[in-house]
Amino acid sequence: MSAKSITEIFKGNFVSSPSVIEQKLQSIKAYIFDWDGVFNDGHKYADGSSSFSETDSMGTNLIRFDHYLKHNELPPVAVITGEHNKAAFHLTSRENFDAVYYKMRHKESSLLHFCEVNKIKPEEVLFVFDDVLDFSAAKIAGIRIMVNHICNPLLIDFAIKNKLVDYVTFHEGGQGAIREVSELILYLSNQFDKVIEHRMQFSDEYKSYIGKRNQTPVFYTMANDKITQQDPL
Repeated sequence: MSAKSITEIFKGNFVSSPSVIEQKLQSIKAYIFDWDGVFNDGHKYADGSSSFSETDSMGTNLIRFDHYLKHNELPPVAVITGEHNKAAFHLTSRENFDAVYYKMRHKESSLLHFCEVNKIKPEEVLFVFDDVLDFSAAKIAGIRIMVNHICNPLLIDFAIKNKLVDYVTFHEGGQGAIREVSELILYLSNQFDKVIEHRMQFSDEYKSYIGKRNQTPVFYTMANDKITQQDPL
């Protein structure tokens, strides 16, 4: 582990102190990621899709493996997107996420539904988000990490003043923000070197983790004002 302090390594804004986030992390059982503006810079194609990077994809993998090493179980993981997003469907299927909520306009309802399905509490969820549409979910999540965009300093200030965020990333969406989040989590877990060494060696523990990561995502969307399981066409 680096001899530098955490605030020297991570250049984002610690709205909550590192010690507070570390304490909260002990209670986290699941992870939810917004998509647009988080895995990418927010630009979309005409079909509503938007890209992701393999750097961020590996970040989600390291987060899950870190959790597995600590608790000997896989954490439930989901993506929430406001669109019918083929790139999100591809990543979550390839990486064996638990759920995808698509064409969702009210993020809080998605988070609460996810908690109900997985029998956990909102305060046991770490939520990564970036914009005003996500604030309703951020308000009730346990750890709230907001992805930075230099274009909206007033919105970030609003989130800080209204206690909707614990950490604002240094990197923007589409520039490795998820990977920054993953390294922060591994650092606060005091497991960064351990996780990297297991992955580097493709150890038995890592093989066991990959072997158990065999689920396919359940897809949910809104129909008749209710969240309904529905595979995207």
